[in-house]
Amino acid sequence: MRRDRVLKARSQRLRREATPAERILWGCLRGRRFARFKFRRQHPLGPYILDFYCAALHLCVELDGETHVGKEAKDEARQRWIEGQGVKVLRFWNPDVYERLDSVMETVWQECETRSQNGPLIRR
Repeated sequence: MRRDRVLKARSQRLRREATPAERILWGCLRGRRFARFKFRRQHPLGPYILDFYCAALHLCVELDGETHVGKEAKDEARQRWIEGQGVKVLRFWNPDVYERLDSVMETVWQECETRSQNGPLIRR
């Protein structure tokens, strides 16, 4: 129970203190603006908080910035755990959002379409 409260408080703080890249991407994904898919931001899943998450498609979009440099092994272990829960992870660097937002959104859209055409997903 305490862990849930800690994760909830942390996810709320992360929403308030979003990075510029997160704000840009959230502007594209929020409010079902993105091809009818509902995304949540800073969504707790197990011991982790996902940057952006579409529950209907079990799809996570992660943005990595300078704080992830040198932490590749930790990020890989995190991604393996998340994908072990049946959630597909798409990972982008912050500069991708700044310099190639259309390409990022195209990649996310293609994955959303692929996952939605594969039929209803089982909720976990």
